[in-house]
Amino acid sequence: MIAGAAFKQAWKIPGHDEDAPDATEDRSWQEVLLAPAVQGVIFAVVKAAADRAGAATVHRVSGTWPG
Repeated sequence: MIAGAAFKQAWKIPGHDEDAPDATEDRSWQEVLLAPAVQGVIFAVVKAAADRAGAATVHRVSGTWPG
């Protein structure tokens, strides 16, 4: 949910519509390919941050780093 909300905000910054274009919409190749690339980067960063926060919490509670 966090990644989705972050993407919607990021997609608005350059003046795009609120929703990212679908591949079948009449939009430029640049927009159609840029949207999932940006979405993927945001998702990966949010996932990494959540994983790292979870690992840090386990370390703080147990004294050992998970994994």
